Amino acid sequence: MIKSQINTAVIKVRIESIKTPRDGRVQIETGSMQEAETLENSITERLGDKIETHIQRPRKPRLKIINIPEEISTDNIQDTLMAQNPEIGEGKGEIIPKFAYKTKRHTRNIVIDVSAHTPKKLIDNKVKKGWINCSIEDYLVATRYFRYSRFNHRMRDCRGTETCPLYADNHNLKECKAQPTEYKCIKCRLYN
Repeated sequence: MIKSQINTAVIKVRIESIKTPRDGRVQIETGSMQEAETLENSITERLGDKIETHIQRPRKPRLKIINIPEEISTDNIQDTLMAQNPEIGEGKGEIIPKFAYKTKRHTRNIVIDVSAHTPKKLIDNKVKKGWINCSIEDYLVATRYFRYSRFNHRMRDCRGTETCPLYADNHNLKECKAQPTEYKCIKCRLYN
């Protein structure tokens, strides 16, 4: 329907790829964000009552500031970060605090979203927060499906049997009778 109603040569949009996932959606990749917006406007104009459009925006990089003092919260971190670290050179709204958490060592970390050009500036330097110089690292979380216990594996992709995350055997966690000395990683068990 889209191909018959919209001529990409006329609206000057380069189509890089077209994918059709199982759920019935159509993913169209264009050469640039401006081309994606032009294509979205054309689809909405001609097929707005039949097709819903959505442009996927790239996620902002996530960083964690390590060992934050107690007096710094997600509410005031942006202001204090800018006041004590003018060399960063970021404007208001470029650093968005997401959440704070405590580690097993009882230190506090705060996770922030930053603009695309900011991570290099922050990771290369220590930032001053109160009386402490804090390190900044990428905030990465590996996904792990709880039934199959494999990393970077989600429920909708799962084709395996239920596996214990502690012993890596074919039983669930509640049924596990393994001792801590017998615990094994799923990767080690599968690949020797």
